Amino acid sequence: MTTVKADALHAAEHFMSRSARLLDRHRFAYLFTGGPAEPVRTVLDGYRNVDGGYGNALYPDLRGHGSQPLTVKYALRYLDELGPITEDRAGAITTYLTSVSHPNGGVPPVTATARHTEAAPHWRTAAAEHPHGALRPTAAIAGLLHKHHTPGAWRDRATAFCWTRIDALHWTDPDEAQAICTFLEYAPDRARAEAALDRLTPMIRAVIETDPQRPGTVRRPLDIAPHPRSLARRMFTDDEINGNLDLLEATQLPDGGWETAREHWTDQATREWRGMATIRRLLTLQAHGRLTTGAPDRNTGP
Repeated sequence: MTTVKADALHAAEHFMSRSARLLDRHRFAYLFTGGPAEPVRTVLDGYRNVDGGYGNALYPDLRGHGSQPLTVKYALRYLDELGPITEDRAGAITTYLTSVSHPNGGVPPVTATARHTEAAPHWRTAAAEHPHGALRPTAAIAGLLHKHHTPGAWRDRATAFCWTRIDALHWTDPDEAQAICTFLEYAPDRARAEAALDRLTPMIRAVIETDPQRPGTVRRPLDIAPHPRSLARRMFTDDEINGNLDLLEATQLPDGGWETAREHWTDQATREWRGMATIRRLLTLQAHGRLTTGAPDRNTGP
C-alpha cells in the first residue's frame, strides 16, 4: 500500500470520528481496523422497534420512530456485514414485513405512517400515495434473506413477486436497479437470475453513468457492482470499472470523507449519509485491491 493510500484511510478515520454517527464509527472500526462486532449489534438494536422492524433514522431521510421497509433493508445490510443472520432475527423482521405487505407480495419503500413524521419531502409524497409493493426495497430484502438461507412464508411470497415484476420490466431507475441486482446475486434459481441480468443489462446501463469523465452525483458502475465478484460486474467493461475506481480515489474530499449522491435535505441527514457513503467507498476500494487495510474483505455486494 502506498503512502497516499495509507493517508486516505487515515483521513477517512478522522472524518468518521468527527462527523459520522456512532453506528458507522463502530462499523468503520469493525470493517477496517479489527474492531469487535458486538458494539455494532448493540447500537443497531437501538434502531429496532418492538414490531420487529427498524426506524429511528437508521435510514437518514426517514427520521421518525416507526418502522419502515426501506429502513429494514439497511438493517439487513449491516447485519450481513457481521456474519450469519439468525433465524430468530430474520423471523422478527419478516413478521414486521408481513404486517405491511401488499397483497401482491411486495412491500413499499415507505408506509403511509411516514406522512406524519419527519421525512425528506419525496418520501412524504410517496407515503401519501396508496402503498403498493415495489422492487425497491422488496428485491434487496428478499435477496439478503436468500443469502443467509433464512426460510419463511414472507420471503417466498416476496420472491414470487420479484420474479413477476422483473420478468415484466421494461424500464428501471438506479435505486431499483441496485435492489434488483441484490436479488439476482442471491436468488436460488441461478440460471434464471443470470438470464434475467443479461436481459436487463441494456436498461440498467441506460440509467447508470459509466463515463468517469462526466462529473456529478449520479449512480455509477461501482454502485451496482461494488465487488469484483458481483454478478453485475459483467455488465461493465474493465476500462469502465478501472476508470471509476480512479474517480473514486480522486473524489475523496479534503476532510477525509466522500460526498453522497443523496438529496441534501437537512444538514444532519447529509452528515449521516456521508458517513455511510465513506464506508461503502472504502469497502469498494478494498475489494478491488486499491486499499490495503489488513482487515478481511467483508464487502457484501450491491
